[in-house]
Amino acid sequence: MTSTEPGHEWQSDTQAVADRIRVRVLDHVLSHNGGYMSQALSSAEIFAMLYTRIMNLGASTAPMIPQPFSGVPGSDNPDFFNGGAYNGPKAPEYDRFIFSPAHYALVLYTTLIEVGRLAENGLEQFDMDGSTVEMIGAEHSPGVETTTGSLAQALSQAGGIALARKRRGDTGKVWVMMSDGEFQEGQIWEAISEAAKFDLDNLRVIVDVNGQQCDGCMDAENYVEPLTGRIRAFGASAVEVDGHDLDALDAAMSMETGKPHFVMALTDPVRGLPIFEERAPLLHYLRFTSEGERERYRDVYEEMVN
Repeated sequence: MTSTEPGHEWQSDTQAVADRIRVRVLDHVLSHNGGYMSQALSSAEIFAMLYTRIMNLGASTAPMIPQPFSGVPGSDNPDFFNGGAYNGPKAPEYDRFIFSPAHYALVLYTTLIEVGRLAENGLEQFDMDGSTVEMIGAEHSPGVETTTGSLAQALSQAGGIALARKRRGDTGKVWVMMSDGEFQEGQIWEAISEAAKFDLDNLRVIVDVNGQQCDGCMDAENYVEPLTGRIRAFGASAVEVDGHDLDALDAAMSMETGKPHFVMALTDPVRGLPIFEERAPLLHYLRFTSEGERERYRDVYEEMVN
């Protein structure tokens, strides 16, 4: 977490977490010959800001070493547990975190490690049979409170949670992390409209606007611009910022607008790893095409850690 020493700036601690997220994800990708690399490169500052600066979370109530999968929730399964426990208790004064783009799970797990909510070896079970540390995060995965299914369902779920919390008088906010590709789904726009209708000023959304989706560049597949203007037209507030500028993110994420609030974080999908630009426009998933290419990335990794 950020330091309280006199003269110490929180930005240096938060940036250090973001930098370590990129390094740890690259290390994992090198070890496993594959992973969602661009998502870590573009969103590292977003996750670092959420977990070290912005969200008001209680201490984790989950084990440092992730438990194995215990089955789906139900009255006949007393052993079921929810991954949201890594974000602390659901007390009225604490914020809730709803994680939308489930394929960013590796980035989320890495963030939990960097902020001390998950053990250093928490990724050892990644994508293994019977593990909750899934490649595509679900409601039992560390840090994941709700299974979002197909893209775009998390905002609707978060809207319902925010409405219930507002009616109960909870002071905690509901934070949602999304990717811009999700705005190609129609359900998103229904969710924004309903959130605006119910004046859900406790709903905050941070969007990784990296211009990418699984098939390549966003504008080559399904044009959604002007995205920020469209969100405003549906009744929410929305601001655009440099998604790698911590001060800009801090100001935008702390705004009180009286409406559901969207922070559109404009990001670079090869930030900190320019060699990855060679793969453009297909940056969704990195798997090495040869051992020679893998060695080139390993050389870059060594430069990053030294």
